Amino acid sequence: MRIKKITGVIGSKVYTDSGDFFGEIEEANLAENKIDGWRIKVGGSIISLIGGAKGVIIPHQFVRAISDIFIINKSALPSSTESSIEEIPEDLV
Repeated sequence: MRIKKITGVIGSKVYTDSGDFFGEIEEANLAENKIDGWRIKVGGSIISLIGGAKGVIIPHQFVRAISDIFIINKSALPSSTESSIEEIPEDLV
């Protein structure tokens, strides 16, 4: 297992487990010294799926792999019946 620093993954590209480009990592959200979620600047065709939001927060539980790229579980996308994606307010992006 390779350990990465958070600063080493900022700016990494994010893809869904089906291979669709999702966006880019902007920041990690920490809670009690553990990664709670990831703030992602959305890009590509995903913007239309989430109502034009420029960024979202994906809970860490939906991250399937972290290496040169991030792979997130497709169930984290808003097309699922229960979305766990939080939109980021415009003034924070």
